Amino acid sequence: MGVKPELLGLVRRGVVIPAHPLALTAERRLDERRQAALTRYYCAAGVGGIAVGVHTTQFEIREPRYRLLEPVLALASQTADAALREQPRPFIKVAGLCGDTRQALREAELALTLGYHAGLLSLAAFPDAPDAELLAHCRRIAEAIPLFGFYLQPAVGGRVLSYAFWRQFAEIPNVIAIKIAPFNRYQTLDVVRAVSDAGRGGDAGRGDDIVLYTGNDDNIIPDLLTEFDVGEGTPPVRIVGGLLGQWAVWTHTAVRMLREIQAQRAAGTLDAAAWLRIGAQLTDANAAIFDAAHGFRGCIPGIHEVLRRQGLLAGTWCLDPALELSPGQAAEIERVYRRYPHLNDDGFVASVFGDIEGEYETDDATYNPSPHC
Repeated sequence: MGVKPELLGLVRRGVVIPAHPLALTAERRLDERRQAALTRYYCAAGVGGIAVGVHTTQFEIREPRYRLLEPVLALASQTADAALREQPRPFIKVAGLCGDTRQALREAELALTLGYHAGLLSLAAFPDAPDAELLAHCRRIAEAIPLFGFYLQPAVGGRVLSYAFWRQFAEIPNVIAIKIAPFNRYQTLDVVRAVSDAGRGGDAGRGDDIVLYTGNDDNIIPDLLTEFDVGEGTPPVRIVGGLLGQWAVWTHTAVRMLREIQAQRAAGTLDAAAWLRIGAQLTDANAAIFDAAHGFRGCIPGIHEVLRRQGLLAGTWCLDPALELSPGQAAEIERVYRRYPHLNDDGFVASVFGDIEGEYETDDATYNPSPHC
């Protein structure tokens, strides 16, 4: 099963795909109204898709004691579809796929049943497996669903993956994109070189068919600006968009920035120096939100804290009660809010949602936090 041409074209142009958080009540149960509000927020912000069931959604949703994978995937898909009926446009829904081959296949089947178009394949279940085993797993899942490859940073459960692995991965049919998220420039270049080299393989190569998305939340703007020239007379490789936890917050600003970069590049007026200044500010903000000072332990609560400040979430609760804001993290988030007010989209959220707390007091079962999408 492949991706429809209009969706494939969307992915290849480059879009913002936020990694969708999980809205919980203080009792750590799914807050369906706020979960739907988040999805509508992303639609209203102009994103090109959403990624659900990924790290930012909390991998624990798969645990038998919670049984939240299907409800969360279904709610996001249905909410996005409802929003897009008002103003139809191409929109890709990406489901996170985890576990061994049997589990990942079950999740792929579920995702397709619920209206998802592609899977973001985590390899965290294979921490010590050789490349041959990893690649066999990837090939099997790609037979079931179009794939985003996923280089997840080791600090949050990923593993180091070699150039040789990515070079062979780029040959797999039904791989449409790779999310590069090792938070490491050397490892980022391994993926870029692998895809570029696959593109030189003639009929045997698929590198020209695979697009690259940044997941390097610490290096977003430089990733989007860089033309990676890997030599030997090959065309430069670019990272065209992002599938990011950082873009789960301040999403309207993220959409605007990506569109401005794309427009400037097309017009030949790309102001790299100005964008790099903004990029450094965004990285500083990400350090606070993702809790870089404590090895990213507070990254999900940090995302929740920003959304809580905007009224989109009621609190920072995670399924794992041990996951909380780290000491000093709230103060750091306040600091970057104060220093870089142009990065947030609080005004946009307020204009679209109005009095969110007041809206949440309604008993209307057909609650729609925003008619604008």
